[in-house]
Amino acid sequence: MTTATLPSIDADPFAPDVLENPFPLHAALRDAGPVVHLTRYDVYALGRYEHVHAALTDWQSLQSGAGVGLSNFRYEKPWRPPSLLLEADPPRHDAPRAVLTKILGPRALRRLREAWFSDAEKLVDEVLADGEEFDAVTRLAQAFPLRVFPDAVGLPKEGRDNLLPYGDHAFNAFGPPNALVKKGEPRVPELAGWVGEQCRRERLSAGGFGAQIWAAADRGDLTHDQAPLVVRSLLTAGVDTTVHGLAAVLYAFATHPAQWRRLREDPSLARVAFDEAVRWQSPVQTFFRTATRDVVIGGHLVPDGRKLLMFLGAANRDPRRWHDPDVFDLSRDPSGHVGFGMGIHQCVGQHVARLEAEALLTALARRVERIDLLGTPRQHLNNTLRAWESVPVRVHPVATMRP
Repeated sequence: MTTATLPSIDADPFAPDVLENPFPLHAALRDAGPVVHLTRYDVYALGRYEHVHAALTDWQSLQSGAGVGLSNFRYEKPWRPPSLLLEADPPRHDAPRAVLTKILGPRALRRLREAWFSDAEKLVDEVLADGEEFDAVTRLAQAFPLRVFPDAVGLPKEGRDNLLPYGDHAFNAFGPPNALVKKGEPRVPELAGWVGEQCRRERLSAGGFGAQIWAAADRGDLTHDQAPLVVRSLLTAGVDTTVHGLAAVLYAFATHPAQWRRLREDPSLARVAFDEAVRWQSPVQTFFRTATRDVVIGGHLVPDGRKLLMFLGAANRDPRRWHDPDVFDLSRDPSGHVGFGMGIHQCVGQHVARLEAEALLTALARRVERIDLLGTPRQHLNNTLRAWESVPVRVHPVATMRP
């Protein structure tokens, strides 16, 4: 272990100006060293790809069970029962993960593929029928996941507008109790109550992901107490992150017309485009871990019980790992990005998100020659997520699609 002084930065990664533009802080973290002390919150931070990747995969030394936010569950009570996927470690994490991995596996996605591609075509037709100028966030990035994913889970139609504000608060709550958290607190009882109600067996339609989770509990693969928490994990993390990933790729194409032409020429690049956008924008910007013992990272000691903040967005633009990392480029192989995490806690629904993106981008590429920004995009600030509130665009439909 080195005796070198641990570099420190007195910056607030949850301040509005940093959430709006995190890239200068990311560069400062990467340049300062492999581990940096963030004095504002007295936590350790990682910004370089090598160390973020290693921390994500070392669940034995850096646990999720003490919370993946700033709050330390060793000493503080969480605002809701912890997630069995995000906020649990083996062995508690194993059964829920195994059940969801099977339910969201290749067989399920093959069954959904045709229907989702058809739904994407219908949605794009509906949007274009209303005109060539619209908000890509509300009309596409939000509309498509809210159209297909709750159906796949087995939710009733009513109340789906609760999913986004509930997820928004859940991801805000991983940060400090700042204005973003306080803004969402008044609706927490209402939203949490609604989500909890949807996790009951009786509310979920037969054959959906939710019903399959309860069937796994009946088989003994889960306990019946775990089943609603696993359904809740789907509803918490399965919508917002996909919405913001889709918004990221639509924003990328609106600002990179040459890349849109490449996709139209080769629609098989749709999944590469989505992953490149996730790398480039990192919809999930940060997650915490907690040291289970004294851990040496990059020659510096992170003491037992201390919080470690991993900057996924900084790692995904680390020039030590990526060539021209600030460029959105479909010729890049983005595999290896940490936008979906890594290791045993890697996003279990990532392939579902990729299928949603592939369906929507394929439908758009068939119908739209060009996507132009119509105005200044607005971000939606969140303590954990990099999100767009509005991306106004003007599209140019292919000639054969015009009336």
